[in-house]
Amino acid sequence: MPGRVIAVARDADHRFSKLVVQQIHIIAGLGVEGDAHNGVKVKHRSRVKADPTQPNLRQVHLIHSELFSELKEKGFDVRPADLGENITTEGIDLLALPRDTILEIGSNVRLRVTGLRNPCAQIESFQKGLLAAVLDKGPNGELIRKSGIMTTVIEGGPIEAGDTIMAILPDPPFHPLERV
Repeated sequence: MPGRVIAVARDADHRFSKLVVQQIHIIAGLGVEGDAHNGVKVKHRSRVKADPTQPNLRQVHLIHSELFSELKEKGFDVRPADLGENITTEGIDLLALPRDTILEIGSNVRLRVTGLRNPCAQIESFQKGLLAAVLDKGPNGELIRKSGIMTTVIEGGPIEAGDTIMAILPDPPFHPLERV
């Protein structure tokens, strides 16, 4: 069963939250037109500081809206784009996808899943205690990051709320998502 887009967002500045808009335009090999993270090389400020020649594996950020319900039960008020995502989804288990899964969104867009978003300390400035709420421990004590996934753009085009999302799994063996 396909998932769907419930909101899209962008921001030309490096702010923690983004601005919800009616439509975003995805550009192949770059990311979201008009977004601060658009580019072939890494744009995340801490990663630019470490090595500005790294490839940008974080061109488009997706978060599952089901996380917002989980956070609400813990006393947090989080809405689409608050955590800096470009695409807020529903009905697709983003965190369970293997690396290199292709997400087909709407009629044209194809994104390649590169890894997990690592929540940073800025999340604490947004809402105190939220960093701990988006992290969990698995059955073997492993850290589980719940703040979305990162992708690169294979094919661009427009995306808006209501667009469907289909996940095309890569050939096995599957590689679990790691932070990027």
